[in-house]
Amino acid sequence: MAAEKSDLAAAERALRKTFGFEAFRPGQGDIVSAILEGRDVLAVMPTGSGKSLCYQLPALIRDGLTIVVSPLIALMRNQVAQLRGYGVAAAALNSANDAAENRKILDQIARGELRLVYVAPERLLKSDTIDFLKRAKVALLAVDEAHCISQWGHDFRPEYAALGTVQAALGGVQTVAFTATADAATRTDIVAKLFKRPPAVFVHGFDRPNLRLAMQAKIGGRKQVADFIKNHPGQSGIVYCASRRKTEELAEYLRQIGVKALSYHAGMEPQTRSRNQDVFLQEDGVVVVATIAFGMGIDKPDVRFVLHADMPSNIESYYQEIGRAGRDGLPADTLTLYGMGDVRLRRLQIDDSDASNEQKRVERQRLNALVSLCESPRCRRQTLLSYFGETTEPCGNCDFCCDGAEVIDGTIAAQKALSAIVRTGERFGTEHLTNVLIGDDSDAVLKFGHDCLPTFGVGKEYGKQEWRSIFRQLHGAGIIALDITGHGTWSVTDAGRRVLKGADKVTLRKDTLKPATKKTARAVANAAALADGEAGDTALFEALRQRRSALAKEQRVAAYVVFADKTLIDMARRKPMTITEMAAVHGVGEAKLRQYGDIFLDVIRQHAAAQAA
Repeated sequence: MAAEKSDLAAAERALRKTFGFEAFRPGQGDIVSAILEGRDVLAVMPTGSGKSLCYQLPALIRDGLTIVVSPLIALMRNQVAQLRGYGVAAAALNSANDAAENRKILDQIARGELRLVYVAPERLLKSDTIDFLKRAKVALLAVDEAHCISQWGHDFRPEYAALGTVQAALGGVQTVAFTATADAATRTDIVAKLFKRPPAVFVHGFDRPNLRLAMQAKIGGRKQVADFIKNHPGQSGIVYCASRRKTEELAEYLRQIGVKALSYHAGMEPQTRSRNQDVFLQEDGVVVVATIAFGMGIDKPDVRFVLHADMPSNIESYYQEIGRAGRDGLPADTLTLYGMGDVRLRRLQIDDSDASNEQKRVERQRLNALVSLCESPRCRRQTLLSYFGETTEPCGNCDFCCDGAEVIDGTIAAQKALSAIVRTGERFGTEHLTNVLIGDDSDAVLKFGHDCLPTFGVGKEYGKQEWRSIFRQLHGAGIIALDITGHGTWSVTDAGRRVLKGADKVTLRKDTLKPATKKTARAVANAAALADGEAGDTALFEALRQRRSALAKEQRVAAYVVFADKTLIDMARRKPMTITEMAAVHGVGEAKLRQYGDIFLDVIRQHAAAQAA
């Protein structure tokens, strides 16, 4: 026990000395303690909560090598650049390196010179890689983006699913897995496929309270996009589109109205795509208009907004994509535009895919869950978190809480839907229940004798489309629950039983797919306002950002590899004048103090001199 406490104390010292952070973020300390105790760990933590530090700190204070499984070369490259910036011996073994570079890394591993090595799952599964690592002193296998292991995960990759064999081949090495996006079904699948012994499971919430959530029905196309972006002048942001062609057309339109916009999609020339990504990472105020090919490898902490010009493919993709905003914990804005055309397109994509029938069913349910969020008659955050099994009070930071929506008393309609669910044994999905409610004697209705139920035909005041919307809204309100890994069957929750008994009322949104009457786009404080409000000196903050951007370009690294916005804001607030004062700034560890301390002190001193003149 004493050894474990001393290990944790050593981790806390490394947190300050190496990374420049005063204390663990919520949840980090417990996970680091479990890893230092030698336990296997599965951790689900919101994006921006510091998952990487949970395995990086143990790697620094313990003997042996930590192998980090990462899905994308860009992600590895940025993480290694960050670690080296902190003075940590780290490398990435991947196909983007030339043969000499990879040989050098293998030699460093053999000599025990590296603390962390990032590897793609495809390379890790090769027999020669495993044979080599068996001879190395591997102390920890860390799996990043672990939802890729599960067939229920939205980014399932077969190579990830085989990682359990690597763990066994390395002698049952201690294994830790991290993800920001895993519902209960996905977590169960990860545990079964990856771990040979029960891991310590940490689910540290899915809420990102700094993100403002908003959704709008599509009514103005480009104008809605332009109006939103105009409310974020000089800020970095991502605009997601459903097609490659649309990314290029929309980026060109934004450039014409004065936005520094670049496109990004998998069909572009690799050099152009890479150059656009580097500009986004190194410069401030750049907007990338992209397909979902852009994202998982992007760890830029100061993205101030994410806009979906088209509806995402499902609720987990939505959660992960909006999670690319505000990773520094500062306020960020999100907006999703949606329409029935989007829903039809997504359903066609699912139906036409090569996935199994079982997987298609799951994808349809996940799409329905997203549509429920779009049509929700209550706080967006409550609806989103309920999908992941969490409850919360109304957030006060979404369009519904701030602007409201036109609603009607839907208690009677809800009771009819709930009665249909209960009377059919909680064993059927939307289409069957809708047929019962409108009195459609389909083959299935006749087969099960549901045409004889008291609820048969009681919902004729609505058509099929309206009943589908009602079911989605009841789901969004937590009144009914969906069996996502089964056949999309509905069951009634405790809250639903209170409605059925008449103890609680239900409100439903009126005409959810028609234009909202209230303007929902609302600007979140931009970077300059953040500096003004939190750092106290906008001009100094901008001068520090310009110096950071110049250094990032010189070194060909992302701007946050030099310093994150939070660090610059703290500098502008504290205005350090000496190396000792600079060492107290958030995010300034020993290596960064040596590398950048004098450079940024010079900016601060010049600024002070100019003000005094």
